[in-house]
Amino acid sequence: MHISLTPELEAGIRQKVKSGYYNNASEVVRDALRFWEANEKLVQYIKLETLRNRLAIGADQAEQGRFVDQSVSDIIAEAGND
Repeated sequence: MHISLTPELEAGIRQKVKSGYYNNASEVVRDALRFWEANEKLVQYIKLETLRNRLAIGADQAEQGRFVDQSVSDIIAEAGND
């Protein structure tokens, strides 16, 4: 696989290797990709928890007879923007 990087990214990779923490550029890229994947999972988890919390609040309000003019789609859209 061949990839193109900006000069800034290349310099960053070289610096990581130069620091001695990584043996080569491939290790830096693999570690960065693992971090990216973990970050994506964390973002999805946070969105899901936000939605669960909003739904719990809505359930409590519904039990108390309090309702709002907001659809489930509106709540999901808001959770995706947080």
